[in-house]
Amino acid sequence: MEGYQKSSHAIYDLKYHVIWVTKYRYKVLKGALAVRTRELIRQGCEARGIGILQGSVGKEHIHLLLSCPPSLAPSKMVQYLKGRSSRLLQEEFPELKKKYWGQHLWARGYFCATVGSVTEEMIRNYIANQFTEEKDEIFKIEDEY
Repeated sequence: MEGYQKSSHAIYDLKYHVIWVTKYRYKVLKGALAVRTRELIRQGCEARGIGILQGSVGKEHIHLLLSCPPSLAPSKMVQYLKGRSSRLLQEEFPELKKKYWGQHLWARGYFCATVGSVTEEMIRNYIANQFTEEKDEIFKIEDEY
């Protein structure tokens, strides 16, 4: 089971492609601010047991490929990373408070998609052929007679 993560009660391989942007798409993530943003996201991920497989800080967006434990919902993961980084960046960089007077550095939404090496078709075939050769039923019960 190479490439899988383990917790006390689960074996998993959950990967998410996540993107979020700055409010109003202002291009503020440059220089020291971009470096600090990357550092804060790394710290936040490490604290929550999230692995960063790939990432980039653009001038107005964050782009990440994350490996996440099943106990952490993608929405909570993004909420935590955006909230913590916004708060700390605005404390450390006073020039952000002038642009973002409402204390929101990031836009409200985000993009999140699952990533994996198993396609929906492969899973359907595996489940369909698990116990019998009948392919008419969508949700089967194994016969124990």
